[in-house]
Amino acid sequence: MTEWPIVSNASPHLVYIAWGFAPARTGGVYRAIATANAFAEAGWRVTVVCAEVEAYEKYIGVDASLESAVDDRVDVVRVPFEWATQETDVREFSPARALLGSRAYGRIRSRLDRIGFPEHNYGQWRGALEAALDALQRRSPADLAIATANPNVDFQGAYHLHREHGVPFVMDYRDAWRLDVFSGDDLAPRRSRIGRLEQRYMDAAHEVWFVNEAIRAWHAEEYPETADRMQVVMNGWDPQLLGERRPPAPFDDGPMRFGYLGTITPKVPLEALMKGWTLAKERGDIPADAVLEVAGYLGYFATPRGDLAAILDAATDAGVEFIGQVEKKQVAGFYARQHALVLALGEGRYVTSGKVFEYVASGKPIVSVHAPENDSSNVLREYPLWEAVADVTPEEIAATLGRTAGLVRTATDQDREAAFAFGESLQRREQIAPRITALTTEVSA
Repeated sequence: MTEWPIVSNASPHLVYIAWGFAPARTGGVYRAIATANAFAEAGWRVTVVCAEVEAYEKYIGVDASLESAVDDRVDVVRVPFEWATQETDVREFSPARALLGSRAYGRIRSRLDRIGFPEHNYGQWRGALEAALDALQRRSPADLAIATANPNVDFQGAYHLHREHGVPFVMDYRDAWRLDVFSGDDLAPRRSRIGRLEQRYMDAAHEVWFVNEAIRAWHAEEYPETADRMQVVMNGWDPQLLGERRPPAPFDDGPMRFGYLGTITPKVPLEALMKGWTLAKERGDIPADAVLEVAGYLGYFATPRGDLAAILDAATDAGVEFIGQVEKKQVAGFYARQHALVLALGEGRYVTSGKVFEYVASGKPIVSVHAPENDSSNVLREYPLWEAVADVTPEEIAATLGRTAGLVRTATDQDREAAFAFGESLQRREQIAPRITALTTEVSA
């Protein structure tokens, strides 16, 4: 159990800025909830500043059960947010959108959104966010601000508190702003508006956090003057999400179940996975009655992507079952009924994953369907029940699924116990605890 330092300054106040917070079903919501909870447990007063629930319901979807995962000591301030181009109710269309048509209106709206802050869709949140932070600062001054991105307008909120009120702040990158983590390309030159803003934030930040070493190293090279304040704070798994854990039981000779859980986007090699799965069935690499259960959202928004749904539908006869969203309270049950887990991710050495930590916590065989240089390989390298494709092709995927099926059958009790134990050190609180300890000591000094 993590032991937190004694807080000598009575209840320092953390303002945590996260556009997406419970019950939003955004990719970083678990990290956001866990960070707020950990600071509250360490003796801080925590106020989360985020968007309104109505925005999540309309634009990206919600998981109502996530709200119960937030520590009761965490206060939440919700700031209005309108995403005009994602509005699907014609009764809510503005006269300009009705007159111009959605495509032309979207181009103009995007330019308008970026006037205050250079970020598509989210840039227009800057004014409302800063006003809410000013009001909060008058009521209850902050001792520290942490902003987690993306969206990157969150960083502007933390910088605003620093510039206007002298509040030290931490930038928590769950992704990257200028770096395309999939291709490795630079998305914005250093002298662009984005580059200049990021430089300004980096210069002023108390600490800068990254989810893996590869992304940290890229930024350290770009911003060497800030390198000594950069930290790696990996993702991890959350005990309250997975419930009571125990080493998995041996294979029971029933239909072998493979499971994938996560948001499915065009970056995920879904088509290659479906072809590889179908080929593995045809060649007998996996049992004829094996099932691949796919769970999660199809795309980033509330409306599922039809092209991704079509790929899954085409593989139904091969034993692929798409079950859609899995709420927080159902996650443990999903993992419990699988014999092996499929980790399908986009290509790129900077790409990281939150799900890989949940997978490891299960203690079950894991098959990686992603490029070998993906950062998740670094997490799994010493995991005793891991198989990985050498290349993301249907033939290689089929062969690797076959090896994983063999692992399901032959894994010993010792193998399963070792895999289960491996996950213990990867709890999320163990990743963030050193930073909370350091920040608590500095604020309390």
